Amino acid sequence: MNGPQRKEDEVRRLMDTGHPVVPADLGPRAAASGARLLRRSRITRRVWLLLLVSAVIAGSVWAAVAEPWAVPPSDTTPPLEGW
Repeated sequence: MNGPQRKEDEVRRLMDTGHPVVPADLGPRAAASGARLLRRSRITRRVWLLLLVSAVIAGSVWAAVAEPWAVPPSDTTPPLEGW
């Protein structure tokens, strides 16, 4: 028996056997589970967005107060006076 024919025989054997009983409430349970997953995903996305906005605001406030782009005054050399 070659590969494709063996697979075809296996499929035919599976199709000839009895089908399992499906619970009557499978559809509503699956819909409820999907709704729960969607709600959880939406909440997670909103929390990450809130954290990102908070980090941007905190970074902006820090940059406005600390002014990290400004050159600090040099205290290591004395001023040159009287040349």
